[in-house]
This record gives sequence, structure tokens and C-alpha cells, in this order.
Amino acid sequence: MNKMKYLGVLSLPICVWISFQYEGIWAFLPALVYFGAIPFLELVLKVDERNLEEQERVLASDDSFYTLLLCLMLPIQLGFLGYFLMHITETESSSDLVGRILSMGIMCGVIGINIGHELGHRSNRWEQLIGELLLMTSLENHFVPYHNRGHHTNVGTKKDPATARRNEWVFVFWFRSQIGSYIQAWQIENTRMDIMKKSRWSLAHKMIQYTILHITLIGLIYSFFGWTVLLYFLYAATIGILLLETVNYIEHYGLYRQQRENGTFETVKRKHSWNSNHVIGRAVLFELSRHSDHHFKADRPYQLLETSDDSPVMPTGYPGMMLLTFVPPLFFWVMNKRVDAALK
Repeated sequence: MNKMKYLGVLSLPICVWISFQYEGIWAFLPALVYFGAIPFLELVLKVDERNLEEQERVLASDDSFYTLLLCLMLPIQLGFLGYFLMHITETESSSDLVGRILSMGIMCGVIGINIGHELGHRSNRWEQLIGELLLMTSLENHFVPYHNRGHHTNVGTKKDPATARRNEWVFVFWFRSQIGSYIQAWQIENTRMDIMKKSRWSLAHKMIQYTILHITLIGLIYSFFGWTVLLYFLYAATIGILLLETVNYIEHYGLYRQQRENGTFETVKRKHSWNSNHVIGRAVLFELSRHSDHHFKADRPYQLLETSDDSPVMPTGYPGMMLLTFVPPLFFWVMNKRVDAALK
């Protein structure tokens, strides 16, 4: 039964479908559930700090259920995006329109980008491809080279745009992280082409592949649906990206690695990422909140991630912490004392 909790992610497409079909407050159902009900429940429900026992780890390692569930999200995500593109202009109320774009955006962030991140760490090329297609739904494919070879290398240093600095407002961080990660993705791929002795304009260059893919997708949406629908799609994709960047913000806020006398930095440790063991967020985000262990061993699949006494802990789950970032002085008041304690 332990693995069945991950089916909780299916609550999102159900909520989004209701949002697409009904009017009024129902159009905002995914936002109300994921950023209203879940944060409230995570304040009152007991956290689960239990790790899998050895026999459970062996069984979970060999169980294809965990990967199949991730792969199942691709047709669901593409199907909902297609429905959104075909029917969004039928929305009569401006309020309903905002709610449905927001709903699609939440789906882009929670399913498109989050699961794309998980599959982007896999060694199997087919799983990587599914991850890339999921990321495509938010035009966020540069995340793969940057995250795997930039963020995981430079996390906890000022070289990493996705490590939030102490007292940095999240609204500033959004731009610094997104723009900085995009630039680094090009630099990483340029270096890879140089090592392979290939032209930086080679089609083997991932960023060139992704650029062509994004231009093609945008062109197809415009050709079939027109400017208005393209604009609505870009709004939804932007919401997905902002959800990603808000998660990036809380995952490493204020946690910096010590620099050695020779200029290098200490090894990435569990203390350099914020953790949350709140049960609902763990399930619907596929253990993303056990982030310390993810950085300690990046190729470890989500179902095997562990919590540790070395991991600094946030006071609530990811959805609640994301809401807290929107009031920066309150966020700093809550988190800065925890940063000081974590870095001792």
C-alpha cells in the first residue's frame, strides 16, 4: 500500500478537469486544493520521518510501478494541454478564464516540470525523452542540461542562480534564476560540444534542439489556434515556470557551502538543502521535498529518497512554504533563524 500514495497526483488532473467543465469557484479548484486545502492539512497532519527498511528498499527498487506512473503522466499532460488549446476560447467569463489558465499552469508545474525533473535524472534514454516532452509543455527544456550539470555542481554557491540568497525577495529570484539558468544551459552545452570536437551549431547541441522544438510548438499553436490561444498557452507555461522557481527558492534558501582556501567548495552535503516530511506534499510531488537526499545522490529514484538528521527541516510542506514566500518579511522572520541553526 505504500506505493499507492503516489496515485494522489491524479487528484490534480481530476481537479483541472472540473475547472475546465464548471464555472465560478470551480474554475479555481486546483489552486484551492493545492494552495489552500493541502497547506492547511499539512499544518495539522503528523509528519512522516520514516525511511524504507532494507527489504522494502529492494522491493521498491525492482518495482516498475514507480516509473510507469511517471510515464503515464505524459499522455495525461498532453491530453489536457490539447483540450486546453482547443476549448479555452469558449470560456465566456473573464474570471473563469483566469481560473482555467491558472489550473493549466499548475498542471504544467506539478506534472510537466516536476516529473520532467525526475525523469531527466534517469539513465534510460526513453525515460529521459518522456521527461523532455513533459518539460516542453512549459517551454522549460533548458532545465535539463542546466539542472543536471550546473545546479547539482554549483548548488550552495553564488555560481548557482537557483540557490536563493539570504534576504533575497522571491520576486527578484524568479528573474535571476530563470535567466541565469538559461544562460548557463547554453554555456554547458557549448562546453560539451567543444569536448566532443563538434560545432556549437551542431544538431547534437541540446539547446539548439530545444530551441527548434519550442519554435515549432509555438508555430503550430499559432497556426492551428491563433494568437489569442498562443497567448493563453504562454500564460499557463509562465505559471508553471514560476512554480518551479518558487520551489527552487525554498529548496536552498540561504544555505551556502563553505569555500576552502584553494577556492574550491566543500562537498555537497544533506545540510545544503531544505527538507519537508509532510505526507501530502511528499506524495503528490513524488518526494521532491526530500531534497537533501536528492542532492546527496542525484540518480536515486524518488521512491528511495530518505530523510536524515543532517537535513534542515522547513516548518511546513512545500505548498505552504511557497505561499509564505509571497510575504518576504514574514518568510525571512520564519526562515533566517533556521538558516543560522542549519549552518552551525
